[in-house]
Amino acid sequence: MAWLRRLRKPLLTNGWPAGYDRQVLSSIDSTNDEARRQYQTLQGPKWILALQQTAGRGRRGRPWADPTGNFAATLVLPDAGDPATAALRSFVASLALYEAFVAATGREDLFTLKWPNDVLLNNGKVAGILLESIGATTGGGMGMCIGIGVNLAAAPSTDQVEPGAVAPKALFRETGCRISPEDFLDLLAPAFARYDTQMVQYGFDAIRQPWLSRAARIGEVITARMGTETVTGVFETVDQQGQLVLSTPSGQRAIAAADVFF
Repeated sequence: MAWLRRLRKPLLTNGWPAGYDRQVLSSIDSTNDEARRQYQTLQGPKWILALQQTAGRGRRGRPWADPTGNFAATLVLPDAGDPATAALRSFVASLALYEAFVAATGREDLFTLKWPNDVLLNNGKVAGILLESIGATTGGGMGMCIGIGVNLAAAPSTDQVEPGAVAPKALFRETGCRISPEDFLDLLAPAFARYDTQMVQYGFDAIRQPWLSRAARIGEVITARMGTETVTGVFETVDQQGQLVLSTPSGQRAIAAADVFF
């Protein structure tokens, strides 16, 4: 994990984090697919940004709408550590997104984080994160691509999202903030490097606590859907493994993966 060691001092070069590569493409099918194509040639982490994405996807293979002016990028990590640690990168990415939004708008009050991997703006989804493993490393770790989609300019219509899901929101429409995908990446990449360094050096709790302070609906009743099972309860916390912890009539329940509905 040589690149992880380099991140112990996340120096910036002209605002860009040292040790991270970047590539901006005019058009691509999917930045996650491009990450897979480039994976074997990479020596360290790399951001791949597409100004147009023709076959973007979200969680569970759902299509991801990508109007012109929106943000579609993937961070490729050649060695993301062991599988349990790698999975916690969704919290790193969501915190970095939160910080980038605040830097772009100057507003902290508009944004919250939705477990497991969304960012909300005025209670609507403005960004989503898709983690996909790539392959095992020689050191026993795993490669990973972290796909991030942000409604910078426009949001998909409500009929393009799952019934019951939070409505999509666009940054420009809600805040008047107009920012290009390239400029947004310049805010996002240093924030990710900083939070990732904190997690690598001090463990997940260094990320868990700031994430919880920005969490949507904590202390409120929410519903988690896991395939054919649905669990409703009070959102108590996120545990040390990143699991959602609900207080239900039948007791406390820790949930590793689910779609959450309010």
